[in-house]
Parts: sequence; structure tokens; C-alpha cells
Amino acid sequence: MGFVVTITPTKEGTPTPKSPQTFLKDEITIGRLDGNDLVLIDPQVSGKHARLLVKGENGRKSVYVVDVGSSNGTFLEDVRLPANLEMAVQPHARLVVGSFVLTTTVIDADGTAAIPRPKIDAPSKPVAAEASPGKVANPQYEDEIRFKRTIHDQLIQRLDLRRKDILSLTDTDLRDRAHMVVENIITDLRWEIPVGLTKELLIKQILDEALALGPLEELLADEDCSEIMVNRFDQIYAERKGRLTLTDYRFSSEQAVLAAIERILAPIGRRIDESSPLVDARLKDGSRVNAVIRPLALQGPCITIRKFRKDPLRIDDLIRYGALSKGMSLFLKLAVEQRMNIVISGGTGSGKTTLLNVISGFIPSEQRVITVEDAAELKLPQEHVVSFETRPPNLEGKGSIAIRDLVRNALRMRPDRVIVGECRGPEALDMLQAMNTGHDGSMTTAHANTPADMIRRLETMVLMGGLDLPLKAIREQIGSAVQIVLQQTRFACGTRKVTAISEVVGIDPDEGNMILQDVFLFRQDGYDENGKIHGTHQATGYVPKFFRKLQERGLPVDASIFSPN
Repeated sequence: MGFVVTITPTKEGTPTPKSPQTFLKDEITIGRLDGNDLVLIDPQVSGKHARLLVKGENGRKSVYVVDVGSSNGTFLEDVRLPANLEMAVQPHARLVVGSFVLTTTVIDADGTAAIPRPKIDAPSKPVAAEASPGKVANPQYEDEIRFKRTIHDQLIQRLDLRRKDILSLTDTDLRDRAHMVVENIITDLRWEIPVGLTKELLIKQILDEALALGPLEELLADEDCSEIMVNRFDQIYAERKGRLTLTDYRFSSEQAVLAAIERILAPIGRRIDESSPLVDARLKDGSRVNAVIRPLALQGPCITIRKFRKDPLRIDDLIRYGALSKGMSLFLKLAVEQRMNIVISGGTGSGKTTLLNVISGFIPSEQRVITVEDAAELKLPQEHVVSFETRPPNLEGKGSIAIRDLVRNALRMRPDRVIVGECRGPEALDMLQAMNTGHDGSMTTAHANTPADMIRRLETMVLMGGLDLPLKAIREQIGSAVQIVLQQTRFACGTRKVTAISEVVGIDPDEGNMILQDVFLFRQDGYDENGKIHGTHQATGYVPKFFRKLQERGLPVDASIFSPN
């Protein structure tokens, strides 16, 4: 088993080896230096540039390419491949190494072309996609995909002929040139355009996939869409109004998903490859992005995007949506202004960061605020704000800057308040120490299902720091640092609500456990006609300690918000 490699130069005058070349082995090396199986004399080709290998079983052989850390990269169509990651090369796909385009064909040991045998269990008819009324696999839809791939391939081929010119263009100029090229291609192929495709829509879709984020562009522009989940290149889910649905959108290939990931990561200097196959990032508008590629993602590259609203929510919006009551909003405003330390608790996707962003708006504008996050999401309206973001390790596994490092540094910068996007580990201890050392009014979020669970999670996270602290000392730290715990909940119907606001009262002298007292609770009483959760936010009648102190000082505060309805 081996393969035939055809070599085509993209520049006139480039020394080109004989073509095609036949290799009767499962793996070859490509590079500029002697000793490689395929020697390409070109300054853009590294001494050892890439590897080609044949893999597969049961007669289904495929060619794979691995860039071994070349300086100028290896390109599969228009996508620069991550270093040291095996990528499948589809039949007739263009593999670009330096100034050469390589095409490969798998052959048997006798030199004849290897034709993959069809899978016996392959369905003979198209199968409708589940839970998606508009997405049915049918011949016409497949024709559209094939036609788009044809245009995409020709677009890359025509732009590739002047790669140096392309690299010097701005994003706007590149899109304008690509638009002109696509129009010419469509004119040449006008008799092959599938029924139902308009020229304008076709051009937009082709340009989005070649130069932007492909089908994700439509979903990012959809204001009703709050979350996007790419499970694999042909399966994209979206959350709208709390409901997850399978969309009609899909990428043309795994390489197109990888290209979208690379375009997301490039502006913020992060990377994803075989040695680091998962990454957290953000879009320009602040939307949170998580991406995972092979070998961790078995079905191919997957992306999860939590969209950032163009118009940030305000407290009045939460009241209108029924996420909390007017009395609760007045209490939170007072708690933030009086510099109470607040922890927001909740499950994944419950809206913790959104709530933190909203109540942070109550911080007086003259105070210095420092925010620390894994991926910057908080958008505070105040001017005196310094924002920090963590940094992952580099290729050598060095240079990582964690949340804990940034919190420690923030304490040296004379902050009035420190806001940590989310506590997941030992940084909880540094956060508690900040709250206990003059940085009153600090805030953070963490995962937990109830306020009591939140306190226990804080204890566990402090212990993760490796310090041999007695549990009593940890609880005393928490008791003196945290005053208010907000519980945010996402219900099965997709509704998000603040289900509890509790005050940390102290430590039980007998049992040694933390004592929490509920100030407000959400009481569920059923579902409405749309299947949404129904209930009311009620005060418990308990008046918090800090509020009583304000009353003793003679400040004009309204105690009626604590009266049970």
C-alpha cells in the first residue's frame, strides 16, 4: 500500500521535482533537505516540513498529512494546519507546501489505484435529521453542498496564484477581491446552479466560509440566539429563548470548522493543536468561545459559543423578564453601594456572569475596580476599570498566567473592589483574603445548586490550594469575608431566575457549620400556558444585619422591601 503524489508549482521558475512520484510505503517525509522522501527545493519549505501517511482498515484507506512544525505552515485548501496534528486529505484536495500544490492518490502494493469498498451497512436512502423540520438530507441539498465546495475550491485556487498579494491585503480589500472572483466563478458555472439558490445568498455563504466564520455568521447576527453549539461540521444547535434546536446550518467539512476556530483565536494570540487540543477564547464582541479538536473530540472539531448581547441587560430588564422582583433589585443596589461582599452561585448556563455584570453597574463611578477572568466577558459601565485575562501556556508548556496570579497582582494595584469572573479552584482563598483585607464590595461567581452548597464549595476550593488549613479557620475566613450569596437557577423550560438571596450570618458555635438566613426566595406554583415556570419572588421577613446597622445610623432606608407579600 502506498500513494502517488503529483507536484505542481504555483510560481514560474520554481525548481520542480519529477511528477508524479510513486511511493510504495505507508509513510513519507517532505522537506527541503536531502534525506526526505520528497525533496522540494524552495525557501518557504522547511528542512523537515511535513509527513504523509496512509491509514485505514477493511479496504478503506485514506491519506493523512501532518505538519511537523514548519516555519511557513502546511495548507489544506485555504486552512493552515495545526502542528503535529493528523488531518485527512480528501480525494483531489489541494495540499499546499511552500510554492507547491500536492495532490495524492492511494494505490495498492501492485501500483494500481485503491478503490475504497463501500460500507455494507450504509443506508441506501437519505435519512432525515432528528428534531429538525427543515433539515432533511436529500439529493437537492447535497447538490447545493457539492456546488458550494466547487466554488470554494476554485476561489482558493484563483486567490492562491498570488499568495503574496493576498497576504498584503486588508480584510475589507480581501473580501472585495474574493467577492469579484466568486461572481466570475458563478458566471462560468451559471448553468449548474441548483434550483432554489440565489446568487446573492450563494456569494455571501461562500465568502463567510472562506473568510469569516461560515454558517456561524448567520447565528451570531440572530438576536434571538443566545448560544451556538457545533457538535460536528454538519450538526449545529442553537439556543433561542431557552430552547435548544437543531439548525439547518452546517459547515462543508471539518477543515472549514478548523478554519473558523483559527480565525477566532488569531486576534487574541491563543492556539489549538494536538498538544493543546482545547481552548477558551472570546469573540470581538465579548462572546465566550470554547473549542475542542481531535483527538479529544471524536466526531471532529466542536465549538460552543455563548453570545454576548449587543445591548447589555440592566436591572430593569431582569425585573421585566421576571428574573427577580423590584424589592430584590432595591436590596441588591443597596448591598453593592454599601460594599457588601457578594458571591453569585448557580449551575452552568444559569446566567451567573450576566447577573454579575448587571449588579456591577451599581458600583459608584469614582471607585477603582479590577476584573479578573479566564475569558473577558464583563463589560462594566464605569470608566475606572482595569480588566485582566488569563494566559494559557506556550508551546513549551511555559508562560501560563492563572486567575490566582492575577488576583494576587490585582491586590498590589490599589483596587477599591476586585471582581473575579468565576472561582473554580485555589484562587478562592486569594479572593477571600481580598475581601478580608480592605477590598470590601468585591464579587465573584461559582458553581453550586444552593447557597449552602456554595459555602461548602468555597471550603473545598480553598483546600484545593494545598495549604494545610483547619476547616474551622477556613469557615472563619468565609464567615468574615462573604456577606451575601445570590442563587441563580436555570429551569428545565429555559427560564432563568434568582431563586434565593441569603445572608451569611456566622458560624454555629455547637456544630461549627455556617449559618445562612434567606432574605428573598422564589416560590414556584406551577407552569403557564407556554410551559414556562410560574411563581413569585417573596421576602421572608428577615432583615439583614447590615440593613439594621444602616437604620441604627439613621440613614433613610426603606425596610418595607423585607415584608412578606
